[in-house]
Amino acid sequence: MNETEIAEMDASALIDSYRHDWVSPHEAVANALERIDRYNPVINAFCHVDHEGALDAARQAEGRWQRGQPLGPVDGLPVTMKDLTQVRGMPAREGTLISDPAPCEEDAPPARRLRDAGAIILGKTTTPEYGWKGVTDSPLTGVTYNPWDTRLTPGGSSGGAAAACALNLGVLHQGGDSGGSIRIPASFTGTFGFKSTFGLVPQWPPCSLPSMSHIGPITRSVDDAIRMLNVIGRYDSHDSYAIAAAPEDWGETTRQPLEGVRIGLITKARRVGVDPQVTEAVERAAKTLTELGAEVVPSDLDLHEAGEAFKVLWFTTTWRLCYQMTEAERHQISPGLLENAWRGEAFSANDVLVAEEARATLTSRFEAHFRNDFDLFLMPSVAVLPFAAGREVPEGKGMSDWMDWTPFSYPFNLTRQPAASIPCGFSAEGLPIGCQLVGARFQDRVVLRASRAYLHAVPPRFPIAPYVGGRDPG
Repeated sequence: MNETEIAEMDASALIDSYRHDWVSPHEAVANALERIDRYNPVINAFCHVDHEGALDAARQAEGRWQRGQPLGPVDGLPVTMKDLTQVRGMPAREGTLISDPAPCEEDAPPARRLRDAGAIILGKTTTPEYGWKGVTDSPLTGVTYNPWDTRLTPGGSSGGAAAACALNLGVLHQGGDSGGSIRIPASFTGTFGFKSTFGLVPQWPPCSLPSMSHIGPITRSVDDAIRMLNVIGRYDSHDSYAIAAAPEDWGETTRQPLEGVRIGLITKARRVGVDPQVTEAVERAAKTLTELGAEVVPSDLDLHEAGEAFKVLWFTTTWRLCYQMTEAERHQISPGLLENAWRGEAFSANDVLVAEEARATLTSRFEAHFRNDFDLFLMPSVAVLPFAAGREVPEGKGMSDWMDWTPFSYPFNLTRQPAASIPCGFSAEGLPIGCQLVGARFQDRVVLRASRAYLHAVPPRFPIAPYVGGRDPG
């Protein structure tokens, strides 16, 4: 099998090739590393690559497959971890100059689960400082670029993971999502990103805003995401927020048809204009889901009230983070991060309590819609098309921060509900567009089921190399 064929294989295809001895784990990992060396100087998706460690682990995986004793469904697969996640033997710089450059001594739960199951950790992917915004650039690692047009951002904060996924630089990519950080870059790169019900995928150490932070997969297919969830989506007592309620098989029932599934369609956001091309793509996705058997009807669910509560919690958390820094450290972090901290300083403890009360009310209201009206909601993943790299907001739209163009993502971190971004087409400029499916808490497999049905009917396309300066995907 030639290098191009290996480069286009997803996780399921690689495992099948290992089983039949068509491709070895060492060949697959070496191929991924060679393409990282070739393309990372163009897109800047990786901040750390472990060539030696990955190749050594791949040789061990190859031996297990040759003996007919693989460790499980991810043994020998090349994977990546976001740089907010601890990985033994690799630094966790979190995108900031003031972090410790020493290698971590312990794996966080997703890294440990994947490693114990035989997955090959290629390295760490880029993030803005502490994952603070919806695009990916930082004082430490610089700007990460979108493989579909290297003038543009891949989104964030899991932008490195999504950019790597679009080019298949590894087949399973771990992201994190506190306000849309899996779904935003998945939308901008044409990949599949999934945020499960809060607490089903454990994380440790806790992040700055642990009650809204989700760990999840960014992949090229739903089946690959399920494969990853079946490894990382397991209870871990290290995480005080973890819930021992994950399905034994995340893929069970996801191959069922969509007859009887009722979906509420949302195409507008109060106070935010949605790009017409995004609206058109989401409406086409609604039509496809209808053809697949679902009932899709307009919904008047109002997401707007989530904004104030989210900003209070987000900015006060940022203030607490920066308050603990020395004055010298504050001079080394992103100016926008520090500005957010001072915005957070203006809020009182009472404001935080009011925001948490609003969050509880919002969750109850959203869950009531699922009990009484719908199985899923369908809406844009983000309101805009990918825009210039190095900027927090698109130019000329009167926006001040990333929350202005992500009104569809952060509400579901407040409510802790499962949500996925699904590639649903391209703009006239050849830029990916994502739509979002959201389900009730613990109904993750309904989200995965509809996502899988859609992507089976409308297979996604991916770039074979970065499109420098933009290019029509054909």
